[in-house]
Amino acid sequence: MPIKVIGTGLGRTGTTSLKLALEQLGFGKCYHMKELFNDPSGLPHFLKAEKGEAPEWDSLFTGYLSAVDYPVARYYKQLLTKHPEAKVIHTTREPESWYNSCVNTIFWASKPTAGRILKMMVQLPFSSTLRKRLPILKFNGSLIDKEFGTNLRDKEAVIKKFKDHNEEVLKIVPKEKILVYDVKQGWEPLCKFLGVAVPSIPFPYVNKGEEFRQMVGQIAKGAEA
Repeated sequence: MPIKVIGTGLGRTGTTSLKLALEQLGFGKCYHMKELFNDPSGLPHFLKAEKGEAPEWDSLFTGYLSAVDYPVARYYKQLLTKHPEAKVIHTTREPESWYNSCVNTIFWASKPTAGRILKMMVQLPFSSTLRKRLPILKFNGSLIDKEFGTNLRDKEAVIKKFKDHNEEVLKIVPKEKILVYDVKQGWEPLCKFLGVAVPSIPFPYVNKGEEFRQMVGQIAKGAEA
């Protein structure tokens, strides 16, 4: 089954809200970083993609009609080659706001303190789920370093990486296939681009900073993401 929608926006640009919105609009299950934490067996596919090899995308995305967030956004070119008819939604955000959000969420999660690591190590013998997730946590940390550099406190350099990604996407994806989207815009531009009716339910604005940190806590305990 082909992927119909590919998200190219980086984390903290509303990708979780987009995931829920796509699912509510009838685009089936949407693959997101949460799916990888809940089913770590998908990791080998992304490791292949990172090496420039051809993953078995059909196997990874069985039952999914859309895919957004990391690590999908890093491999959007491979996915567009596989699914040339897919529509692209590029979530974006004001760079300064994006960086400040990352510092308190995905950057914080990727560089755990000694205390957080120790707490997780104590849980390991009692949670097979957590043991399976360790490679995902390491992979996620390595991707953050590759995408933004190892000095995440260098605000100017990190924001430049963010802008570079946005510019690359807009250069590569044909204009008629892409929606540059701020989730604050709500349903209207998204539904118009996808050719579906605007639903009567509120747009799902989710995964704010505190929600994200709570989710990370659940992941570190071996609970569902």
